[in-house]
Amino acid sequence: MKCPGRPLRAIGVCVVLAVLASVSPSRAAERVDLELVLLADASGSIDDSEIFFQRQGYAEAITDPDILAAIGLGQDGKIAVTYVEWGDATSQEVVVPWTIIDGEASAAAFAKQLLEVPRLAFGRNAIGAAIAAGLALIEGNDIEGDRKIIDFSGDSANNWGGIPIEVARQAALASDVSINGLAILCRVCATGRPVSYDLEAAFEREIIAGPASFVVTADGEESFASAVRRKLLLEVAGVPDEQTFRLRLAAARGAN
Repeated sequence: MKCPGRPLRAIGVCVVLAVLASVSPSRAAERVDLELVLLADASGSIDDSEIFFQRQGYAEAITDPDILAAIGLGQDGKIAVTYVEWGDATSQEVVVPWTIIDGEASAAAFAKQLLEVPRLAFGRNAIGAAIAAGLALIEGNDIEGDRKIIDFSGDSANNWGGIPIEVARQAALASDVSINGLAILCRVCATGRPVSYDLEAAFEREIIAGPASFVVTADGEESFASAVRRKLLLEVAGVPDEQTFRLRLAAARGAN
């Protein structure tokens, strides 16, 4: 097993990869276009109302007609999604387990379950542990996606214990898993909440990973909903912008 990174960090990466290597799927892998871990902030700065506001945004996005159309454009016409909330180093909780989404019915079922489960995660930011948990879920499932993405959301880039962010990030890169970010700049998602540093820049510098990775910023209620939808659309369609998706969708419909 080759362990990437600088000498000290390589030790941590090796530990993460060793754990992942011990996980073996129990049956033949199901093929999908995308394996997507939705890794949502449930740390101490996020209250219960914000938890469910975030879930509502993802529930609406996953059932959006454009997202469903993007899924249909894939070679397999289906994606695998799981929703995980993260808090401290011991609190990464699966809210909705791996679900194959291939149309309206499966998307609606995912959204329904997402809104029914009570809050599960608590504690102070442990971003590295959260990313490592997302990677373990990808490596340990019985699904094989053409692309693999951890979709990380948070209102801070601070890491208070557990695995260092860079160690988890390098482990994801070593496993060909990209990390995208949703930088949340709001409190109760009603008014912009300033931070003492540029959160989007911190995400770009310290968290996201992969050649096509990106950060989307949300700074209010309307912005959050549109940011989640835009992020999911780009991830599912595998395109750099919405215009490219529109062109691809038009071409597909014209061919039919």
